[in-house]
Amino acid sequence: MAKSSADDEELRRACEAGIEGTKQSIVMSIRVAKSRGVWGKSGKLGRQMAKPRVLALSVKSKGQRKKAFLRVMKYSSGGVLEPAKMYKLKHLSKVEVITNDPSGCTFTLGFDNLRSQSVAPPQWTMRNTDDRNRLLVCILNICKDVLGRLPKVVGIDIVEMALWAKDNTPVVTTQRSTEDGEPVTETVTESDLKVTVEKELVSQAEEEDMEALLGTYVMGIGEAEAFSERLKRELQALEAANVHAILESEPLVDEVLNGLEAATNIVDDMDEWLGIFNIKLRHMREDIESIETRNNKLEMQSVNNKALIEELDKVIERLRVPSEYAASLTGGSFDEADMLQNIEACEWLAKALRGLEVPNLDPIYANMRAVREKRAELEKLKATFVRRASEFLRNYFASLVDFMISDKSYFSQRGQLKRPDHADLRYKCRTYARLLQHLKGLDKNCLGPLRKAYCSSLNLLLRREAREFANELRASTKVSRNPTVWLEGSTGSSQNANTDTSAVSDAYAKMLTIFIPLLVDESSFFAHFMCFEVPALAPPGGAGNDNKNQSNNDDGNDDDDLGIMDIDETDKKTGKTSPDLTALNESLQDLLDGIQEDFYAVVDWAYKIDPLRCISMHGITERYLSGQKADAAGFVRLLLGDLESRVSMQFSRFVDEACHQIERNERNVRQMGVLPYIPRFAALATRMEQYIQGQSRDLVDQAYTKFVSIMFVTLEKIAQQDPKYADILLLENYAAFQNSLYDLANVVPTLAKFYHQASEAYEQACTRHISMIIYYQFERLFQFAKKIEDFMYTITPEEIPFQLGLSKMELRKMLKSSLSGVDKSIAAMYKKLQKNLASEELLPSLWDKCKKEFLDKYESFVQLVAKVYPSENVPGVTEMRGLLASM
Repeated sequence: MAKSSADDEELRRACEAGIEGTKQSIVMSIRVAKSRGVWGKSGKLGRQMAKPRVLALSVKSKGQRKKAFLRVMKYSSGGVLEPAKMYKLKHLSKVEVITNDPSGCTFTLGFDNLRSQSVAPPQWTMRNTDDRNRLLVCILNICKDVLGRLPKVVGIDIVEMALWAKDNTPVVTTQRSTEDGEPVTETVTESDLKVTVEKELVSQAEEEDMEALLGTYVMGIGEAEAFSERLKRELQALEAANVHAILESEPLVDEVLNGLEAATNIVDDMDEWLGIFNIKLRHMREDIESIETRNNKLEMQSVNNKALIEELDKVIERLRVPSEYAASLTGGSFDEADMLQNIEACEWLAKALRGLEVPNLDPIYANMRAVREKRAELEKLKATFVRRASEFLRNYFASLVDFMISDKSYFSQRGQLKRPDHADLRYKCRTYARLLQHLKGLDKNCLGPLRKAYCSSLNLLLRREAREFANELRASTKVSRNPTVWLEGSTGSSQNANTDTSAVSDAYAKMLTIFIPLLVDESSFFAHFMCFEVPALAPPGGAGNDNKNQSNNDDGNDDDDLGIMDIDETDKKTGKTSPDLTALNESLQDLLDGIQEDFYAVVDWAYKIDPLRCISMHGITERYLSGQKADAAGFVRLLLGDLESRVSMQFSRFVDEACHQIERNERNVRQMGVLPYIPRFAALATRMEQYIQGQSRDLVDQAYTKFVSIMFVTLEKIAQQDPKYADILLLENYAAFQNSLYDLANVVPTLAKFYHQASEAYEQACTRHISMIIYYQFERLFQFAKKIEDFMYTITPEEIPFQLGLSKMELRKMLKSSLSGVDKSIAAMYKKLQKNLASEELLPSLWDKCKKEFLDKYESFVQLVAKVYPSENVPGVTEMRGLLASM
């Protein structure tokens, strides 16, 4: 038989080398084959490819304690054993021999601390059952010795294991020396040589008992039928013995029954007595419970009465109206000295009314008669106070404004322009600002009449201030009136056009500088003073706000400078205008309505003095409008928009009148030379450019477009009245238009467009007029050339001399009549060009154009003759150019 690997000392030393440094000693090492079974497949072993491994049992001593380990060693690529896994034997719960392996050499070890119990544990296969038993016996001995318990063993009988261990424990012979030095031979088992495993699985006494038990049934066990019959006979004997024992014990049973009956009678008597006592105790318990219930009710009633008294005291205190507040609310004075007491009374009243509402008052009290009566009393107090305060404030607003209107020193007077000053008015109004806030809290509907009264009173003051200021502004502005007839009449009518009228636009700007910030401040103060709940806007910015801030500083009302949303501004989240914002804009309409008439009067006055000042006023208005978009009250923005429309309307009126003046030239008698409105328009455009401010460029460009369109249309109509001189009139006027607007066209894109349009029309008129003059002097020459050109489209050049009227003889006659005395013809052409031309400065350029045009036409004629009549001699182009240059 082959030697077991458990006896391989080299294998043990290799294992010890693999775990060197762990302070563990190897008890047993044995070679095995590792494989993995397949869960749930009992029909076949289901192994995968087996891997060689070495199982090593090791122990580690630490004082009196010992720890046992099962190590799995594997071979590295160099054939050296190295640790692969380590299991602690204290977690070994099951040892199972695989029944599917017929050899019985395969088993598994189950540990209760493995993380994944769903993975099949590895299967270990030994070379034979002896190796298997040797390893398992060693494991079980270590568990019993070190751990004091055995794991569960499945698939093999532990008794069979013990018997195998007894029969297969090898004997080892050892020698030792006596004291005399003689060797003595001793025989010991291998298990005695182990330092870790010394005890058997089954003790000697247990083994003897099992042998005696098994010896009892040795006889006959091999014969199943005989053994079965023996068992039946023994069962019948046992049953018979039991029946006999029962029959013998009948007297004893009777005695026991008599004792039980006597005990039952005693128990019945005891139960009757206990029932009587239970009834008495139940009655006593009911009496005690009744007493306790009445006592508890009395205690509860006492507690409730105390709490009720405290609560009623609080309610009475809440319902009490202090006498000093009642006096202030019903008949107190609204003088400035008494306002603090009035405000305190309002605060108490508002707090008292809120305290009687359900959220702040227990709903149980809400329907109490005392609470209802007190609520009615407070409502009556509130109505009385609101009526008295509203009546006082209406009269107060009216008296303040009447006092200011009656004092003429508040307004502009002759020779003295006075800036409106509302600082004192606002200071007096602020005294009652908190009163208005409390009135809004008490009765929001009372603010409507108060707002109307305030707007009505202040509107009178603002209109009076604006009217007086505008009247004095016009009276103090001394300036000559410019003519409104710019493009018509004698030349002397525009001599006064250069009068300086800047004072007019300065007066208009001063009007806006003073009143626009004032109106914005009044709108903002009104919104705060009258408790409108509207969102604040960004701080003011843009043009026109420097003066506004100055006005605020003069009034000392920096905190009033808060803009109000535009009238058309809507809530961006809901898409609807808030009710307070709508009410505010309606009130601002009442506050400022009518003041626009005084601004209109200044605009109309400025228009009458100098219509062109509408350009400056438009720019000023646009600057204020763009500056007020972010912070002005809605009505102020509307006012600026209306002013801008008014200025634009007046300027459009001036433009329309000027256009009518231009159109009236069409009905005049035959006109020659440059029409008068051409140079006058240049002067007008120069003046308009000087007045442009800010955003008024579009307004001026629109006027330019209308002016020039009418001028060109009228010029064309006048030219058509006398077709003979139409081109001369057109070229002279278009040239005058270009000359007069050359400088402006370089800086004004709109005029540059019309400049190019006039240049094109000028070139076309020049071309038509020069062609007419050339054809007038050399008609036969160029008619002959035209006939040749017409025939060139249909026949070859060689055939043309044979056509009627185009023979060589006809050519010679034509050349003789046209070119004999050509210098006289050219001189006549120059005189004709000079004769009807009113603008002498145009003659040199026109004569140069005429010579160039004649040479181009003559050169074309010479080329045609060279193609059709190659043998004929015609004066050359160079000769003709020299002749023209000498003249």
